[in-house]
Amino acid sequence: MLEERAYWLAWSQISGIGPILLQRLHQHFPSLAAAWTAKPVDLMRVEGFGKQTIETVLQERSKLNPQEFIEQHLIKNPCFWTPADPDYPSLLLEIPNPPPVLYYRGLVDLKENCGITPTVAIVGTRSPSEYGRRWTRKFSAALAANGFTVVSGFAAGIDTEAHTSCLEAGGRTLAVFGTGVDIVYPRPNERLCDRLLQQGLAISEYPAGTQPNKTNFPRRNRIIAGLSRATIVIEAPHKSGALITAYQANDFCRDVYVLTARLDDERSFGCLELLSKGAHPILPNSDRLLSEDRLLEMLGAMPKLDNAQQLSLFPPNPTVEKRTPPLEPELAKVLSAIGSGTISFDTIVEAAGLEAGTVSGILLQLELLGLVSQLPGMRYQRC
Repeated sequence: MLEERAYWLAWSQISGIGPILLQRLHQHFPSLAAAWTAKPVDLMRVEGFGKQTIETVLQERSKLNPQEFIEQHLIKNPCFWTPADPDYPSLLLEIPNPPPVLYYRGLVDLKENCGITPTVAIVGTRSPSEYGRRWTRKFSAALAANGFTVVSGFAAGIDTEAHTSCLEAGGRTLAVFGTGVDIVYPRPNERLCDRLLQQGLAISEYPAGTQPNKTNFPRRNRIIAGLSRATIVIEAPHKSGALITAYQANDFCRDVYVLTARLDDERSFGCLELLSKGAHPILPNSDRLLSEDRLLEMLGAMPKLDNAQQLSLFPPNPTVEKRTPPLEPELAKVLSAIGSGTISFDTIVEAAGLEAGTVSGILLQLELLGLVSQLPGMRYQRC
């Protein structure tokens, strides 16, 4: 495993070998170490490897010793994952072009990495309206209060509002940088970065010292979408980064939700485009009021993950008994209140001795963990 880690890093340094070609190499050869010493005729059998690409590989790999390179690389980049590492975020392994090297800085949450803690992206324009800012703050705070991790791109505007509101609510947030994780961009977000690193994580596919470059930011959007079970678009004009993220989320078979807005607002033209192509609108509830609870209700309808091991690099051991993962006290209390049969929402609230809003959020988390399922008539049962 340690040896393979060095080869993921080494292959990522070869000109013209991006995430997709690297995935094909990984699938074709027994290991990337074996691919490193493969003959040209064997490389030619990999889709996308033509004569010019192979010549580049032969030339550049002869100048690079993977073991020596990783030792040097770790001096400036002590914290990174490759797909060979068991802690590499599992949801990213589901996309066709996961970053071969993922650098991080801050606090790692392994439940998040293996898919137990639900992650939701919030993205939007760098120049939002007050309406967009207000609902970003509301949604971020509600997600944080209900155990979700908020993912965004650390850009000005909606991204900044999402990270800030999540942190202020005591939640956890992931920021996907288009620079190295040691470079704060935009500069006005320096204080936000300090707070984020104390409660969350900065992530990037670019090594330390990488400065802002306009080509990096569209590429990083696939990571935002890939890390998230769902993506919420607040305001997005045509040809915006948020729109790119939403379409990539759709390509990855993840849900896309859109905040409804005015038809004559250019900041929402991209949102209208998404709605016309099947994205889920965040609509008012039965009282004709738009609320955070409505969003939480919609997220509760996302397909459940059967269990965290389903997303793991390693297949489950059939000889090991399936057990409920360790739960926070309030989650355990609500799960215990459900018992072995079906039970109504009101009865769960009464048995758990918690507020209805708190129980609603906890039930959502338990559904996402695959521990509880909702039945018609607001009744619940254990899975």
